[in-house]
Amino acid sequence: MTLSVRGIGRSFGGFRALEDVSFEMPSTDLLGIIGPNGAGKSTLFSVVSGFIAADTGSVVLDGRPLDRLGAAARARAGMVRTFQVPREFHHLTVRENLMAAAPDQTGEGLFGLFLRPGRVRAEEAAIGAEADAAIEFLRLGAVAATPAGRLSGGQKKLLELGRALMAKPRLILLDEPFAGVNPVLVEQLIERITALNTRGIGFLVIEHDLDALSRLVPRLVVMDRGRVLATGTPATVLADPAVREAYLGGAVA
Repeated sequence: MTLSVRGIGRSFGGFRALEDVSFEMPSTDLLGIIGPNGAGKSTLFSVVSGFIAADTGSVVLDGRPLDRLGAAARARAGMVRTFQVPREFHHLTVRENLMAAAPDQTGEGLFGLFLRPGRVRAEEAAIGAEADAAIEFLRLGAVAATPAGRLSGGQKKLLELGRALMAKPRLILLDEPFAGVNPVLVEQLIERITALNTRGIGFLVIEHDLDALSRLVPRLVVMDRGRVLATGTPATVLADPAVREAYLGGAVA
């Protein structure tokens, strides 16, 4: 099973944000994407996850073209994303945020809420059990009843990961999961992502923390000016002179 990104191009007015971006990854793998600011990483994530449409090219997941599907339909197909700035419901507790992230709930519509109350109650019980399992897995038990707006940056990133898990994905796109996170919670995030990967969930990760990312993923895609500059193991691409010049200013930190 594979995620195939083929010849993606995207322009905004006269600015070409992506140009012929192509790569493949097993949909159960771990792959990192790096590059300087303005390289096109976030635009690529938005295209792959269905939040914006590509001008050219295609995105294929496990042999299924996704180009005509929006973000919600792609999530139902097994691919979800997180955001660099977490989008939690500030006033809801951690547990309530997780429960709200479960898709296709009967109680979301007036018809189901009033005409199928037994089904709604059964679904809520099942979703609550899934949320409790995610809380335990992510080690958020101490803040399960805390409003999400009061969490630390690292706890919000863990919650964002938990909200993605509620959709039962096969592939998760993580946008800078370590940004603004203290070193202890970075290690917890790496550990939890690795554990999920051993369960068969794949991860495509944008990240600026090269040390943490290199410990998480076995392969990197390097972007610069909307194009793929290099691919390979972290050691290989970070030793590439073109990568050092474009991304690292000529020196590996």
